[in-house]
Amino acid sequence: MTADSSLIPRTATEIVNLLRSEKISPLDLLDTLEARIAEVDGAVNAMVTLCFDRARREARRIMARPVGERGRLAGMPVAIKDLNPVAGVRTTWGSPIYADFVPTRSDCLVEILEAEGAVIYAKTNTPEFGAGANTFNEVFGATVNPWDTSRSCAGSSGGSAVALATGQAWLASGSDLGGSLRNPASFCSVIGFRPSPGRVAAGPAGPGAAPDDLFGIPGQPFGVAGPMARTVPDVALMLDAMTGFHPADPISLPREAGRYVDAVAARTLPRRVAFSRDLGVTPVDPEVAEICEAACRRFSDLGCTVEEAHPDFSDIQDIFQTWRALLFYTGKRTLLETRRSELKPEVIWNIERASDISVDDFARVELARGRYIDRARAFFETYDLLVCPATVVPPYPVEQRYVERLGDHEFSNYVEWLTIAYAITMTGHPAMSVPAGFTASGLPVGLQLVGGPRGEAALLSAAALYEEEAGLAGKVPIVPRSPAG
Repeated sequence: MTADSSLIPRTATEIVNLLRSEKISPLDLLDTLEARIAEVDGAVNAMVTLCFDRARREARRIMARPVGERGRLAGMPVAIKDLNPVAGVRTTWGSPIYADFVPTRSDCLVEILEAEGAVIYAKTNTPEFGAGANTFNEVFGATVNPWDTSRSCAGSSGGSAVALATGQAWLASGSDLGGSLRNPASFCSVIGFRPSPGRVAAGPAGPGAAPDDLFGIPGQPFGVAGPMARTVPDVALMLDAMTGFHPADPISLPREAGRYVDAVAARTLPRRVAFSRDLGVTPVDPEVAEICEAACRRFSDLGCTVEEAHPDFSDIQDIFQTWRALLFYTGKRTLLETRRSELKPEVIWNIERASDISVDDFARVELARGRYIDRARAFFETYDLLVCPATVVPPYPVEQRYVERLGDHEFSNYVEWLTIAYAITMTGHPAMSVPAGFTASGLPVGLQLVGGPRGEAALLSAAALYEEEAGLAGKVPIVPRSPAG
């Protein structure tokens, strides 16, 4: 068993096929990843906690089974975001409050993945409690963008995106409320997939998975877990392994009858595609908008009807900002009362904002959210796919906590620059970021693709066709590049 660097650029789909044919073993892959991490992670700081001893024990257990009983991933190593507890592995949520926490049980996402033959070998960096789209925290420091190490990798699944882009992972988990899967995928030229609420179970699986004051809010429909990878077929492979009902998540859904990898292979072309430069709700950097508009023309080349259109998202700020504040208040109020000095300012602001929300405000927002969802549903009776930029700017300097201004527009808070992502979050529809191209200075830009209600299969199929037409999948993995490089 030795490291084999020739495996690093292979797709996850190819790796799983090699595992199933027993041409390689999970132990070979772990050796390869351990060597790659030692080679490149010092430049980017993506892999903050390694657990190779645990991984090798799990790999040997998997190898003791017949090949046909090794699950959908058959021993494939998977990196897990540091918001998801893994039994026996340090889990911090990016917070100094939990810098030394070691769970005795994994959360339900990890349990499902391991039941399908995933081998967990590392935790990836995240901002504190996943708050903010720049991956830095007081425990591990900042994760930087491998395309230019002076730039942000976005967040909050920044460590996972960077691990994929630098060949330290073939598959990685992420989570998404305000774009936390889609933003880092856009900044790193990889794929981030936000499934429908309930499609992937998430949350503590029971006592010991998380501290009592951080147990989460089971069943909420806004924050979801999802897969990240370098190609669309690989994302489909991981999504197949992530889905399924878990009793710890009351809105989790049973697996669909068909496989997502088969939906990708079916190559179903969307008939009508809507494109929007800004969804009517946010400024967008002109170069980003132009790159995304050119990328969307790939669908015209494929034979789709492409028109400029988007649903009415005009009340998104009232709906999203109110709900986000309520979620933070519910989940973190005790920490504000007892550990305020250890929380970053953005988390404090989000918790405190809820004190201004009345019952009447909540009722107004819930009624507005119902109308919002219905407008999105009606839009997808006409269109099969909505396309827009995944982020409104290219990667920005890593020292900048968030995007404060774009052109003449000053954003009102630290998450408003993510509007183009969370406008989709509140519809409940599946969405993803796929590579759109690069700026004149060589920085990645992502294209957001949005499917209809519960439309994961059709969305993945359309994305795979786009990916083949765009020809950008082979741009990663890369060795981290300095600003001058």
